Amino acid sequence: MVAPIYYYSTNRQFSNQSSGDFERISFQEALFQGQAQDEGLFMPDRIPKVSPEELRQLPHMRYPEIASLVLGKFLRPEISASVLSQLAREAYTFEIAIESLGEKRYLMRLDQGPTASFKDFAAQMLARLMGYFNRNGNYLNLLVATSGDTGSAIGRAFQGIPGIFVYILYPRQEVSPKQEAQLTSINGNVRAVSVDGKFDDCQKMVKSAFLDPELRLFHLTSGNSINIGRLLPQMVYYFYAYSRLAKYEEKVIFSIPSGNFGNAIGCEIAYRMGLPVEKIIIATNENDEFPGFLQNGRYEKISPSRRCLSNSMNVGHPSNLGRLFDLYGGNVDKDGYVHRNPDRTAMRRHIFGVGISDSETIDTMVRIWREKKVILEPHGAVAFAGLESFREQEGEPDLPQIVLETAHPGKFSEVLQEYLGVTPEMPESLKHLQLKNHYIVLPNEYRIFKEYLFENLKR
Repeated sequence: MVAPIYYYSTNRQFSNQSSGDFERISFQEALFQGQAQDEGLFMPDRIPKVSPEELRQLPHMRYPEIASLVLGKFLRPEISASVLSQLAREAYTFEIAIESLGEKRYLMRLDQGPTASFKDFAAQMLARLMGYFNRNGNYLNLLVATSGDTGSAIGRAFQGIPGIFVYILYPRQEVSPKQEAQLTSINGNVRAVSVDGKFDDCQKMVKSAFLDPELRLFHLTSGNSINIGRLLPQMVYYFYAYSRLAKYEEKVIFSIPSGNFGNAIGCEIAYRMGLPVEKIIIATNENDEFPGFLQNGRYEKISPSRRCLSNSMNVGHPSNLGRLFDLYGGNVDKDGYVHRNPDRTAMRRHIFGVGISDSETIDTMVRIWREKKVILEPHGAVAFAGLESFREQEGEPDLPQIVLETAHPGKFSEVLQEYLGVTPEMPESLKHLQLKNHYIVLPNEYRIFKEYLFENLKR
């Protein structure tokens, strides 16, 4: 019998913290709660291991099979192996492209899904998990804050799922035209809400709604990576990349463009499961509060967040930083206040943090296009520049170095035309997109957002 894994809040304020006797809940409960009532994020009470024999088998497995193996470590026995395998086959019908950049550097393009973003990997599985656990047909209201790609990925994944209604908040002036066209072209059980503010404002309103006692009767949950069901699938592509690029037990380096840190936490958990990761490079844009903390030990959130070309990373205080601090023995709350410092020495040993300016992003995009005829969109360029910074400071490692490209270049065709003079070929998911009227505009005021929810939420 597989021993179940339970989930606790990073704030551990459900009960007596001093004795360590805090409440643990099932995955299904954590999935539907989204955020813990004490304002913390759910974490597994133990991290299961992938055995050496299972690692040896990965090169012979397709992506859905790897997903079933890795996710099954966390979800059994709440969901059977056969059901999970079926859900994974339904979720992952698209490819992962990996191309060599020379000197053992590789680009893993996570942009082949239905909305041309890495968020599809988590959203497609989240939708199926929620649909499976909501078989009794109760109404669920999913609130999502997006800085660009999350909203359309969640909206597309949940479109038409019975009993689940999705409300997507996005910053009105800080998404690309293609991203906004995606967000506003989804309708039915999915609503787009354009907020006159920044992503952090959207995220704050969503979190406030979860904690509002007057809204609890509406069965709210989250589609953001604060939801453990959105986060766990993000572990899988690290195992996949390893299986395709590394020899057995050879260590690898990942360079991850990071905004809300869900991707980075996925890699950290994969490492703790037994994936041989030498270093995690967390590359941010000019919202570099975490690299600053690694360097000087002081965490200062950036408010308001800085507007950068890599718009999906315009996050002044990453939600998932609470999980990263927790894994290293610390605690930071939703407002950015550090209650207990993590083991920064251990963090620095395993994590390299670097902030990349817009000028460095542009220079990287231009240089890689000229030298290799490879198109990097702004987020991938941040990750590549982060790897270069690591190599300059730490030396050139004789290990596979994998850069994550998290969105299709076609989403940033205006930027690429301006700086590279090229227009990338559009995938089918981005062709013929136009801004539509399936959205409303709200001011950056929680009171008005709450009124909108009372008028529109299902129960």
